[in-house]
Amino acid sequence: MTNGLVVVLTAFNLEYEAVRRRLVDPRMHRHERGTRFDIGTLPGAGGRVALGLTGKGNHPAAVLAERAIQQFSPDAVIFVGVAGALWDTTSLGDVVMATQVYAYHGGTSEDDGLKARPRAWEAAHEISQIGSYLGRVDDWADPTGPGGRKPTVHFGPIAAGEIVQNSRISHEAMWIREKYNDALAIEMEAAGVAQAGHLNGSPVAIVRGISDRADGSKASTEDRAWQPVAAENAAAFAIRLAAELITDRERSAMHSGEFSRGGYTVNNYSSGQVGIQAGTASGGNYVFMGQDARGARTPDLATDLEEFRSELVRERSSGALDDATYMAADAELQLARKALEGNTAAEKKGSVLSLKRLRGLIDGVPGLEAKVDGYIAAVQGMS
Repeated sequence: MTNGLVVVLTAFNLEYEAVRRRLVDPRMHRHERGTRFDIGTLPGAGGRVALGLTGKGNHPAAVLAERAIQQFSPDAVIFVGVAGALWDTTSLGDVVMATQVYAYHGGTSEDDGLKARPRAWEAAHEISQIGSYLGRVDDWADPTGPGGRKPTVHFGPIAAGEIVQNSRISHEAMWIREKYNDALAIEMEAAGVAQAGHLNGSPVAIVRGISDRADGSKASTEDRAWQPVAAENAAAFAIRLAAELITDRERSAMHSGEFSRGGYTVNNYSSGQVGIQAGTASGGNYVFMGQDARGARTPDLATDLEEFRSELVRERSSGALDDATYMAADAELQLARKALEGNTAAEKKGSVLSLKRLRGLIDGVPGLEAKVDGYIAAVQGMS
């Protein structure tokens, strides 16, 4: 029995129900602001899913994604639903998992036309690797849809905008296909979810079933027939992805109860005699063992976090961190330091959550990730 949790979000009830039917014993959870989630177990007792409904559009999707991340501190967020295909390389009913998300409505209007100024988010390496693995294993869906054709999963960019695209000949349609010619599908929520995940340090996966070709066929008889098929196929792949991701995370975390990261060593043992044989432990090395670690204080950790702030400033100056990422990372660092001043379990948990979000923000910056991993392990050893 694993304890991991993945947030799954959808825009419409059709997509929501396709996911919910795959959960074991879903129970309603109410957020203090009224947002309702269904929390259920994955088939085979492989972790849990918190399922939420965002409604249409990038903005509500971003708000609800951030709310879910703050509420559940998930291993990942997966947005699931249907989308339109931009090219004929994907068949109706197939699934597209985003390698990148383009917020294609960023731009500037000039006398000679609209110039693209998109924002883009790349899928986390771990999630991309798991998705590619599932694509090779090809065990995530049964034959479905007209003719019993088994769906295929494709990997590539997804374009996310603010309006429904239902033409191949309009000026906007031709502009999108020219400027974002590698995008496989188009929809209206992925950019908001990707931004929320980026700012909160939570990995995001976008999984879309192809229900139409964004060519004027929306609301047609064919579209009505394929929408539920596409939603079911996307849900099937997403649930398999969630289970594999949770299992992978637990496998990585289980090293005989030992974490050794970024200069911190944390050993968690429930009972018995333990011996340590080591060389020198200094300069930010902390060792916590068993029950004696509960409530332990590490005076140097607060100092280390303050010094880490200087490293963030240097990475910003070098261009490794853009301004938005730096400010978000600095805010999480300050929240972690503030929470660390308290002695309660809730305050320690708050510090860990802030550090995890910080870890996601600086992902890919050499040297910084390992240090934050060490800080997380150290705080966990104190709680």
